Amino acid sequence: MTIPMLASWKIGRVAGIDVFVHPTFFLVFLFTDVLRNGPLAVLLVLAVFGCVLLHEFGHALMARRFGIETEDITLYPIGGVARLRRLPRAPGAELLIALAGPAVNFAIVGALMLLRWMGLAEDLAGTTLGFFMGQMVVVNLFLGLFNLIPAFPLDGGRVLRALLAGWLGRVQATHVAASIGRFLAVLFGLSVLYTGYWIHLALAIFVYFAARAEELQVLHEERRRQYEDGSQGIWVAPPGYRWVQRNDGVWQLAPTVVVQGGPYAGPTSWR
Repeated sequence: MTIPMLASWKIGRVAGIDVFVHPTFFLVFLFTDVLRNGPLAVLLVLAVFGCVLLHEFGHALMARRFGIETEDITLYPIGGVARLRRLPRAPGAELLIALAGPAVNFAIVGALMLLRWMGLAEDLAGTTLGFFMGQMVVVNLFLGLFNLIPAFPLDGGRVLRALLAGWLGRVQATHVAASIGRFLAVLFGLSVLYTGYWIHLALAIFVYFAARAEELQVLHEERRRQYEDGSQGIWVAPPGYRWVQRNDGVWQLAPTVVVQGGPYAGPTSWR
């Protein structure tokens, strides 16, 4: 999904990737009453979004291993978005790129738990730093597991598509993951009636339309590819003919002649 970059503020460049903060990001401090809870609460929120940023860098750096560069990373109040220059078509590449983000969160959890096993937890018990580390464990577990929900636009939706693409095809696999995303978005939106947290409604709306946008984007890409390779639309060959490409790159119709072993595009052809 393409999200407008207008008015976003650049805060730095890491590993050759520009990092932006969207102005709406600061709404998180209003919706959660963070400012009323003092500096520690503000620091905790900033640390959470630091983990979100590392999550997005996980996607970006794994994509780079497959030759796919990242335009930029932008932080929003509902999370982060890494804009890849193109989407991977190979299911294996998409699977690894999608899993790289949650893997970063689980790695952070592992590092913090390792410190606990080394005895640091006892030393920090009851301290502010101990509380902060405990919260980071919970946050990163949530980020990792939540993003693995098999629905677009979450990472789990891309994992699901990668797993289904070889069986159903890319378009149908995208439709399945996007449909799950829209269904969960509706349920999440309805939860506002019970919780009263209106930020849940904003998140539900984002998930719903992002899932739909992902589906439309893939449909557009597939139709474009089909037109380019001559398999649909105006490129459908009339009965008895097929499209062939000459050495100079020009496509032309050639009669299909049935011979032993299968169809053969004969040398006689027309523009």
